[in-house]
Amino acid sequence: MRFTLEGPVPEGTLVRLEPLDHRHAADLAVAAEEDRSSYRFTWVPTAAEVEQYIEAQFARAAAGKLSPYAQVEQSSGRAVGATAYWDPRLWPAGDSLCAVEVGFTWLAASAQGTEVNTEAKYLLFRHAFENWGVARLDLKTDARNSRSRAAVEGVGARFEGVLRNWSRSRAPGEDGQLRDSAIFSITAAEWPDCQTRLKQRIARSLERRRPKADLAASS
Repeated sequence: MRFTLEGPVPEGTLVRLEPLDHRHAADLAVAAEEDRSSYRFTWVPTAAEVEQYIEAQFARAAAGKLSPYAQVEQSSGRAVGATAYWDPRLWPAGDSLCAVEVGFTWLAASAQGTEVNTEAKYLLFRHAFENWGVARLDLKTDARNSRSRAAVEGVGARFEGVLRNWSRSRAPGEDGQLRDSAIFSITAAEWPDCQTRLKQRIARSLERRRPKADLAASS
């Protein structure tokens, strides 16, 4: 039996990753229009493009190349962005996964800089390493995108280098052009330490969110 890229429905304290669906379109349209100034080096659908974007992700999923998710904020129940497993690479026998990328990630401006991204990455990484048994997990971004590169390093991925003219540019106004891609990875051997750091980071964020009364009662 050949491997099929179908992920779970991971649920954390801050975020729940639901398989992307047209029911998320209204929330994603609002999320994408909050403040588009941070999307300089990536393509994020406008409100008018969200339905088309979802259909394109469905087509990639049907081809076995993608498992897309909506990032749903637990506190509000709103979809605040999207992410995906992407580009699965199989062992020669074709029945198990050797490596996979986490990509197609974007968040509303209000969710950027929060631990929503951290917990979402943690949930995806954990399933890839502990359920699929991957040897390697990839992340990549436009080499010019310093904010994205810092976020990827912040979740424990190791910078491997820049591949020149490697990927289609997603930057506005660069249709048909190629970009240099900064490549990051986490290996199976690195996952236990990475997992510990991510869990600690999420725990610190949750502690900061606790009401002062709760903190006083527990002291």
